[in-house]
Amino acid sequence: MTGVPASATGGTGRPAPRGKLGTAAVNPVSVWNIANILTMIRLVLVPGFVVLLLQDGGHDPVWRAWAWAAFAVAMITDVFDGHLARTYNLVTDFGKIADPIADKAIMAAGLICLSGLGDLPWWVTAVILARELGITLMRFWVIRHGVIPASRGGKMKTLAQGTAVGMYVLVLTGPLATLRFWVMAVAVVLTVVTGLDYVRQAVVLRRRGLAAERAAARAETSAR
Repeated sequence: MTGVPASATGGTGRPAPRGKLGTAAVNPVSVWNIANILTMIRLVLVPGFVVLLLQDGGHDPVWRAWAWAAFAVAMITDVFDGHLARTYNLVTDFGKIADPIADKAIMAAGLICLSGLGDLPWWVTAVILARELGITLMRFWVIRHGVIPASRGGKMKTLAQGTAVGMYVLVLTGPLATLRFWVMAVAVVLTVVTGLDYVRQAVVLRRRGLAAERAAARAETSAR
């Protein structure tokens, strides 16, 4: 076993010529890969989800069930597209931009529609959307110093938000209606707590970055 893939050896067991192997190694990942296609499906589902949710005044149980199905598919694609991109090296610039946009678009659409229908207090929508927008802008603010990775708390927050919004999309009564209230309460708490943690990380990252820049500047001045 040589460790050289069959595709690189042409199936003969001999390494391919350097030129061919080098060309294959630098070929860019196609935008039309499975991870990006799932992201595009999620983007297309956003307007479809809104239309389904608002049919017949937005309170028809059947249309709400179809809206929930569209929302559930969007959430499932969110789980798989990032995993596929990382596992199979399908990361592209398009995916880096489109994936977070799709994530926030479907969640924002659900929250705004639910608040507009009177099913969810506007302050809940405002807290969640303000947090998401603020953290996104903050990531760009510190990006030259480093990247703030997604935390376990952040992933729990996303799961809680998706579960809560999905439960509010459905027409639930009795104990399930009470349960969804508490699931949303947990989602709001996680939204705030993880948001504050990201702010802390951003401040620490920026301080370290600025300190490193000052140290480099001093070293360059001394070298002169």
